[in-house]
Amino acid sequence: MRVLVAEDDASVAAALTSVLARAGHTCARVARGSDLLLRHRDADVVLLDLGLEDMDGLDALTQLRAVSEVPVIVVTARGDERSTVRALSLGADDYLVKPVRLHELLARLGAVVRRYARPHQAERIVVGDLAVDVVARTVDSAGEAVTLTPTEFGLLVALARRSGQIVSRQQVLDEVWGDAYAASSRSFDVHLAQVRQKLPGVRITTVRGFGYRLEDDS
Repeated sequence: MRVLVAEDDASVAAALTSVLARAGHTCARVARGSDLLLRHRDADVVLLDLGLEDMDGLDALTQLRAVSEVPVIVVTARGDERSTVRALSLGADDYLVKPVRLHELLARLGAVVRRYARPHQAERIVVGDLAVDVVARTVDSAGEAVTLTPTEFGLLVALARRSGQIVSRQQVLDEVWGDAYAASSRSFDVHLAQVRQKLPGVRITTVRGFGYRLEDDS
């Protein structure tokens, strides 16, 4: 598995990554919550300390859960009930208090990831008269080929995969730009306008204050 260790203490991070590497996992380490939000898409599971360099780990967890369901195991020195309950209620999958028994960590890691077996994502998405081939990166609308830029294509796929559902603006930014919080909102709006213009047969509804919903308008 690809494990992202979010830990501000270099010695603790080194011990964790060493054990995980010996168990056959690939590890990367960040010390800042902002870097966690940038790199989580490359991980199968996150080990999260609650004391990060730039923000509280609970705040990082809140922002991460707004855009991703990647498994998260909190590994922290905070052993109080309040922190445990809050972390789990914010979306952590497990909570371990330092010092961690490493064999237990490996067992918990495996158990959490098994619960999150990633579903197969369709290579071809069909919504009404819209057909999107994710692998070939082609778009067909009512029998006509439509040319989209790479960013426009990524934006369309992010919405079409969840057609009929409301998708948050942060989720789209995270999937297309790789960062839900640093991408230019102006850039997002311009690309979305272009997709709407090129695909008039597809309705993309703005849900004020939250995000967007793609629906067939044929």
